[in-house]
Amino acid sequence: MSREPEFRPHRVVVLAMDGLLPFELGIPHRIFDRPRDSRGRRLYEVVTCSIRPPGPVRTDSDFDVMVANGPETLATADTVIVPASYEFGPVYEDGVLTPELAAALAHIRPGTRLASICTGVYVLAAAGCLDGRPATTHWADAERLQRLFPRIKVDPNVLYVDDGDVLTSAGVAAGIDLCLHIVRRDHGSAVANAVARRTVVPPHREGGQAQYIRRPVPEPQLATTTTARAWALGRLHEPIQLRDMAEQESMSVRTFTRRFREEVGISPGQWLTQQRVEHARHLLESTDLSVDQIARDAGFGTAQSMRQHLQTALGVTPTSYRRTFRAGSGVSG
Repeated sequence: MSREPEFRPHRVVVLAMDGLLPFELGIPHRIFDRPRDSRGRRLYEVVTCSIRPPGPVRTDSDFDVMVANGPETLATADTVIVPASYEFGPVYEDGVLTPELAAALAHIRPGTRLASICTGVYVLAAAGCLDGRPATTHWADAERLQRLFPRIKVDPNVLYVDDGDVLTSAGVAAGIDLCLHIVRRDHGSAVANAVARRTVVPPHREGGQAQYIRRPVPEPQLATTTTARAWALGRLHEPIQLRDMAEQESMSVRTFTRRFREEVGISPGQWLTQQRVEHARHLLESTDLSVDQIARDAGFGTAQSMRQHLQTALGVTPTSYRRTFRAGSGVSG
């Protein structure tokens, strides 16, 4: 009888540096502490470390954070996350690592997944981890990041960038989006959605969504596209035309399209495709429906159409996605 492999949660190490933003330091703990498997075991273990021996780390607020682990903890990480800080010094000013930070980062094992939240990207950039790669940061810092590190392909418009073993995000809430995206990538949408529900945040915002949306909260008495979105979500299995959505708000197609972009950050067509991909993912994980039936239920019409959209969005076929994440569908958040 073969023995069951020893269970070990994926270890996420969060690097706390002086000047850190407490909110962003807490994001990985909040998101990765939640997922459990069907036996109630944590899927992730989250620990915080400093670049110095254990002790206090300054924040940008009126309190310090006591960090119990030193830089050697980075050697135990499966994923390292670098949150934002206002005191990166030479890293931010000149694009170079301090000797202390370089020595700390040297503990990271080859193949470790790296991620940054907001200006934490400067640490990865100064370490050379982003040369020739796409990346993002807070829109207000994007121009500086590009000027300081010309070899990086900086995209100032997106919420986060997934480049495989290195991921970067814009500021604050985009850090939540990035961490949920990592959970979704590791364990599927059902697990990520459960975490999002417990955290009371949107379950999924596509990485390519705009950072800066002109009207995220509609002005009082101003018509919105909320009703049209709710209407569309209730009938994803049906053909939905742009004019159909516009009619739900009694707007012209032109006005509706402009208002939709202002509120959501992407076009109605892009949004509709994202919702159909998410619905297809959910059905692939949680049902025994055939690929053909899921394609119809998600509004793609044919299995070939759904296959093309999933390949574009996720890089995998429906069958491969189901094989990878079906076992994770029973995981609780």
